[in-house]
Amino acid sequence: MILNNNNFRFLIFGHMKGIKIILWILWRIWFYILIAVPILVFFPILILTILSEKGYPYFFKIARIWAKFILFGMGFYYKVENEQTIDTNKSYMIVANHTSMTDIMLMLAVIKNPFVFVGKQELAKIPIFGFFYKRTCILVDRKNSQSRMAVFTKAHKRIERGLSVCIFPEGGVPDDESIILDHFKDGAFKLAIQHQIPILPITFGDNKDRFPYTFFAGNPGVMRVKIHKIVDTSGKTESDRKELREEVRNTIYHQLLIFKTEKRLETLS
Repeated sequence: MILNNNNFRFLIFGHMKGIKIILWILWRIWFYILIAVPILVFFPILILTILSEKGYPYFFKIARIWAKFILFGMGFYYKVENEQTIDTNKSYMIVANHTSMTDIMLMLAVIKNPFVFVGKQELAKIPIFGFFYKRTCILVDRKNSQSRMAVFTKAHKRIERGLSVCIFPEGGVPDDESIILDHFKDGAFKLAIQHQIPILPITFGDNKDRFPYTFFAGNPGVMRVKIHKIVDTSGKTESDRKELREEVRNTIYHQLLIFKTEKRLETLS
């Protein structure tokens, strides 16, 4: 059988694509190994830290180490641009865009103030990770109105203890990956107004490219983070909720456009 140049190129391309798919599968499996191993190693200590509410700051410190371990192990390194000095004695409503499972790890890595996530209850089904997730986070079933209302009571208790709360206000990752930033839901802004705590907007610039929900995609590299100036809620009322929501969304959206432009220019240079 005689191969012409086109056939040869096709075989080489197919062979390289097969290798790339295998590497992607191994890389994804490695991600879950990195999640599980530290939890198993520190399991007894982690159990002790969640036995009482007083132990949560210690749990949070271990969680930050866990998050950095995963990011480093996956070949991710983060660069943070900070417009805001974060007061360690204050509670914040932390909000960010949501495009990847690594958003959880990156948030833990860059924010030192102890906070709790408000997240979807489906993540509690993940083996090992889910055991601690459902015991330390505020879980919500977005299809259940009673579950959504219970978030306010649980968040109130955490804020009263001096903790911050982190919510991804898009309410999930959009199925359409071409969407730069989905519409924001009201929960984070209602809570911030109710408790008169400042809102801390954060933009993750590269998580969708680095580790998207699309299985055969992603690669190691930089994760850019922009911590924006706080949005004060002092004296704000429910009538200001929509304005606050759109102000924060616009801040994150415009930064995402800046990140995209910077990346395009780097590619061309």
